Amino acid sequence: MQNHDPHAPRNEPATPPRAGFLATLRAVLWSFIGIRRRHDYESDAHSLDPRAVIVAGLLAGLVFVLTIIAVVRLVVGSSG
Repeated sequence: MQNHDPHAPRNEPATPPRAGFLATLRAVLWSFIGIRRRHDYESDAHSLDPRAVIVAGLLAGLVFVLTIIAVVRLVVGSSG
């Protein structure tokens, strides 16, 4: 006999938990380099929040540009 308890959990597909910001930032940094395993990409596609990916991408891009500017100023300043 089956249990027809209306309060019993249903067999719905479980949604994967959302990745934290550090995991999102790590995925964005790996994508900057262009090295991703297919399994990691598929996992990220289901667990990353698109808004967090955009924020992490903007922050990583800003840090990258500021680092390039600092290196150029250091090189140009030391050659004169």
